[in-house]
Amino acid sequence: MKKTDKSHASVKKVAARKKPTTTSAPAERGLVIVITGNGKGKTTSAFGQALRAVGQGYRVYIMQFMKGRNYGEYTAGSRYLPSLTIRRSGLDSFVMRGSPAPVDIELARKGFESAKKAIASGRYDMVILDEINVAVDFKLIELADLIRLITDKPPGLDLILTGRYAAKEVIRLADTVSEIKDIKHHYAAGIKGRAGIEY
Repeated sequence: MKKTDKSHASVKKVAARKKPTTTSAPAERGLVIVITGNGKGKTTSAFGQALRAVGQGYRVYIMQFMKGRNYGEYTAGSRYLPSLTIRRSGLDSFVMRGSPAPVDIELARKGFESAKKAIASGRYDMVILDEINVAVDFKLIELADLIRLITDKPPGLDLILTGRYAAKEVIRLADTVSEIKDIKHHYAAGIKGRAGIEY
Protein backbone atom coordinates (compact mmCIF):
# COMPACT_ATOMS: atom_id res chain seq x y z
CA MET A 1 0.00 0.00 0.00
CA LYS A 2 2.81 2.40 0.91
CA LYS A 3 4.56 1.62 -2.40
CA THR A 4 1.44 2.56 -4.37
CA ASP A 5 0.99 5.81 -2.44
CA LYS A 6 4.63 6.73 -3.04
CA SER A 7 4.30 6.00 -6.76
CA HIS A 8 1.13 8.08 -6.99
CA ALA A 9 2.81 10.99 -5.22
CA SER A 10 5.71 10.79 -7.66
CA VAL A 11 3.36 10.99 -10.64
CA LYS A 12 1.62 14.03 -9.12
CA LYS A 13 4.99 15.68 -8.55
CA VAL A 14 5.98 15.25 -12.22
CA ALA A 15 2.61 16.58 -13.41
CA ALA A 16 3.00 19.70 -11.30
CA ARG A 17 6.50 20.54 -12.56
CA LYS A 18 6.88 23.54 -14.84
CA LYS A 19 9.19 23.85 -17.81
CA PRO A 20 12.70 24.02 -16.35
CA THR A 21 13.97 27.60 -16.34
CA THR A 22 16.29 29.41 -13.97
CA THR A 23 17.42 32.99 -13.52
CA SER A 24 21.10 32.00 -13.63
CA ALA A 25 20.90 30.22 -16.99
CA PRO A 26 18.99 31.06 -20.16
CA ALA A 27 15.85 29.06 -20.90
CA GLU A 28 16.02 26.39 -23.57
CA ARG A 29 15.31 27.79 -27.00
CA GLY A 30 11.77 27.04 -28.02
CA LEU A 31 11.25 25.18 -31.28
CA VAL A 32 9.02 25.95 -34.23
CA ILE A 33 7.57 22.70 -35.55
CA VAL A 34 5.46 22.41 -38.71
CA ILE A 35 3.32 19.35 -39.42
CA THR A 36 1.95 19.52 -42.96
CA GLY A 37 1.10 17.38 -45.99
CA ASN A 38 -1.96 15.77 -47.52
CA GLY A 39 -1.95 12.64 -45.36
CA LYS A 40 -4.06 11.89 -42.31
CA GLY A 41 -2.65 12.53 -38.83
CA LYS A 42 -1.43 16.11 -38.56
CA THR A 43 -3.74 17.15 -35.72
CA THR A 44 -3.33 13.73 -34.13
CA SER A 45 0.45 14.20 -34.14
CA ALA A 46 0.20 17.66 -32.58
CA PHE A 47 -2.07 16.38 -29.81
CA GLY A 48 0.39 13.57 -29.15
CA GLN A 49 3.09 16.20 -28.73
CA ALA A 50 0.81 18.12 -26.36
CA LEU A 51 0.22 14.97 -24.31
CA ARG A 52 3.95 14.39 -24.05
CA ALA A 53 4.54 17.99 -22.95
CA VAL A 54 1.75 17.88 -20.35
CA GLY A 55 3.28 14.67 -19.01
CA GLN A 56 6.49 16.63 -18.35
CA GLY A 57 4.59 19.32 -16.46
CA TYR A 58 4.45 21.85 -19.28
CA ARG A 59 1.45 24.11 -19.84
CA VAL A 60 0.02 23.84 -23.33
CA TYR A 61 -2.41 26.05 -25.25
CA ILE A 62 -4.12 24.87 -28.42
CA MET A 63 -6.15 26.98 -30.83
CA GLN A 64 -8.09 24.97 -33.40
CA PHE A 65 -8.88 27.01 -36.50
CA MET A 66 -11.81 26.23 -38.81
CA LYS A 67 -13.22 23.71 -36.34
CA GLY A 68 -16.40 24.03 -34.32
CA ARG A 69 -17.26 20.46 -33.41
CA ASN A 70 -16.53 18.77 -30.07
CA TYR A 71 -13.84 16.50 -31.43
CA GLY A 72 -12.65 13.67 -29.19
CA GLU A 73 -9.36 15.42 -28.44
CA TYR A 74 -11.21 18.57 -27.36
CA THR A 75 -13.53 16.65 -25.05
CA ALA A 76 -10.79 14.47 -23.52
CA GLY A 77 -8.33 17.33 -23.09
CA SER A 78 -10.89 19.65 -21.51
CA ARG A 79 -12.12 16.95 -19.16
CA TYR A 80 -8.94 15.20 -18.04
CA LEU A 81 -5.93 17.48 -18.58
CA PRO A 82 -6.00 20.69 -16.55
CA SER A 83 -2.59 21.77 -17.92
CA LEU A 84 -4.01 21.70 -21.46
CA THR A 85 -6.12 24.63 -22.66
CA ILE A 86 -8.02 24.07 -25.91
CA ARG A 87 -9.94 26.76 -27.78
CA ARG A 88 -11.79 26.57 -31.10
CA SER A 89 -12.35 29.28 -33.65
CA GLY A 90 -14.60 28.16 -36.47
CA LEU A 91 -17.90 26.61 -37.46
CA ASP A 92 -18.80 22.94 -37.80
CA SER A 93 -18.90 23.29 -41.59
CA PHE A 94 -16.55 23.39 -44.56
CA VAL A 95 -14.89 26.63 -45.56
CA MET A 96 -14.88 27.47 -49.27
CA ARG A 97 -11.35 27.84 -50.58
CA GLY A 98 -11.11 30.99 -52.65
CA SER A 99 -14.39 32.44 -51.39
CA PRO A 100 -14.66 32.03 -47.60
CA ALA A 101 -17.73 33.44 -45.89
CA PRO A 102 -17.19 36.64 -43.88
CA VAL A 103 -18.03 34.75 -40.69
CA ASP A 104 -15.19 32.27 -41.38
CA ILE A 105 -12.72 35.13 -41.76
CA GLU A 106 -14.01 36.84 -38.62
CA LEU A 107 -13.80 33.71 -36.49
CA ALA A 108 -10.32 32.83 -37.73
CA ARG A 109 -9.01 36.32 -37.00
CA LYS A 110 -10.58 36.33 -33.54
CA GLY A 111 -8.92 32.99 -32.88
CA PHE A 112 -5.59 34.35 -34.08
CA GLU A 113 -5.86 37.34 -31.75
CA SER A 114 -6.68 35.00 -28.85
CA ALA A 115 -3.65 32.86 -29.70
CA LYS A 116 -1.41 35.95 -29.77
CA LYS A 117 -2.67 36.94 -26.32
CA ALA A 118 -2.01 33.44 -25.01
CA ILE A 119 1.54 33.56 -26.38
CA ALA A 120 2.19 37.01 -24.90
CA SER A 121 0.74 36.04 -21.51
CA GLY A 122 3.75 33.95 -20.51
CA ARG A 123 1.41 31.31 -19.05
CA TYR A 124 2.23 28.62 -21.61
CA ASP A 125 5.31 26.61 -22.50
CA MET A 126 3.88 25.27 -25.77
CA VAL A 127 1.33 26.72 -28.17
CA ILE A 128 -0.24 24.68 -30.96
CA LEU A 129 -2.04 26.42 -33.82
CA ASP A 130 -4.05 23.60 -35.33
CA GLU A 131 -4.96 24.06 -39.04
CA ILE A 132 -3.24 27.46 -39.12
CA ASN A 133 -1.56 26.59 -42.43
CA VAL A 134 -4.95 25.99 -44.04
CA ALA A 135 -6.36 29.18 -42.53
CA VAL A 136 -3.49 31.13 -44.13
CA ASP A 137 -3.80 29.35 -47.48
CA PHE A 138 -7.57 30.04 -47.52
CA LYS A 139 -6.83 33.74 -46.86
CA LEU A 140 -8.60 33.76 -43.50
CA ILE A 141 -5.37 34.97 -41.87
CA GLU A 142 -2.60 36.98 -43.50
CA LEU A 143 0.68 35.15 -44.04
CA ALA A 144 2.56 38.26 -42.90
CA ASP A 145 0.73 38.11 -39.55
CA LEU A 146 1.74 34.48 -39.03
CA ILE A 147 5.36 35.25 -39.96
CA ARG A 148 5.37 38.10 -37.43
CA LEU A 149 3.93 35.81 -34.74
CA ILE A 150 6.68 33.23 -35.38
CA THR A 151 9.54 35.73 -35.38
CA ASP A 152 8.25 37.65 -32.34
CA LYS A 153 7.37 34.65 -30.14
CA PRO A 154 9.04 34.40 -26.71
CA PRO A 155 12.43 32.67 -27.08
CA GLY A 156 11.55 29.74 -24.78
CA LEU A 157 8.13 28.97 -26.26
CA ASP A 158 7.61 25.86 -28.38
CA LEU A 159 5.27 26.64 -31.30
CA ILE A 160 3.60 23.94 -33.40
CA LEU A 161 1.79 24.75 -36.64
CA THR A 162 -0.39 22.14 -38.34
CA GLY A 163 -2.33 21.83 -41.56
CA ARG A 164 -1.67 21.14 -45.20
CA TYR A 165 -0.43 23.87 -47.55
CA ALA A 166 2.28 25.20 -45.23
CA ALA A 167 3.76 28.30 -46.84
CA LYS A 168 7.39 28.17 -48.00
CA GLU A 169 8.17 31.15 -45.77
CA VAL A 170 6.85 29.28 -42.72
CA ILE A 171 8.83 26.16 -43.63
CA ARG A 172 12.02 28.25 -43.89
CA LEU A 173 11.51 29.65 -40.38
CA ALA A 174 10.74 26.28 -38.78
CA ASP A 175 13.23 24.15 -36.87
CA THR A 176 11.44 20.91 -37.70
CA VAL A 177 9.10 20.17 -40.61
CA SER A 178 7.26 16.90 -41.03
CA GLU A 179 5.23 16.16 -44.14
CA ILE A 180 2.57 13.49 -43.83
CA LYS A 181 2.12 11.85 -47.22
CA ASP A 182 -1.21 10.46 -48.40
CA ILE A 183 -0.40 6.96 -49.57
CA LYS A 184 -3.80 5.41 -48.94
CA HIS A 185 -6.96 6.61 -47.18
CA HIS A 186 -10.11 4.69 -46.30
CA TYR A 187 -12.25 7.55 -47.69
CA ALA A 188 -11.26 6.38 -51.18
CA ALA A 189 -12.98 3.06 -50.47
CA GLY A 190 -16.17 4.84 -49.44
CA ILE A 191 -15.61 4.34 -45.71
CA LYS A 192 -17.01 7.34 -43.89
CA GLY A 193 -15.28 9.18 -41.06
CA ARG A 194 -16.13 7.87 -37.63
CA ALA A 195 -15.81 8.73 -33.95
CA GLY A 196 -12.43 7.94 -32.49
CA ILE A 197 -10.74 8.01 -35.92
CA GLU A 198 -11.66 11.30 -37.61
CA TYR A 199 -13.27 13.09 -34.66
